[in-house]
Amino acid sequence: MRTTVRLDEHLLAEAKQYAAASGKTLTAVLEDALREVLARRSSKGRRKPVRLRTCDGDGVLPGVDIDDTASLLELMES
Repeated sequence: MRTTVRLDEHLLAEAKQYAAASGKTLTAVLEDALREVLARRSSKGRRKPVRLRTCDGDGVLPGVDIDDTASLLELMES
């Protein structure tokens, strides 16, 4: 089937380069990309929910910054 789509010129240039480098047609590259996106979307609905284990406690100790990985590593090593 033939249709017209509008693509960002940089994205199109990158897709053309990829097609040439991989020995595929531009159509094949675009079809593969669309299939991949649609497959990811449909597989997300079937995933089993993740249950995270938690523990009781008073939370983070005073002075501990959980966003600072260097200080967390230092605390764990001491």
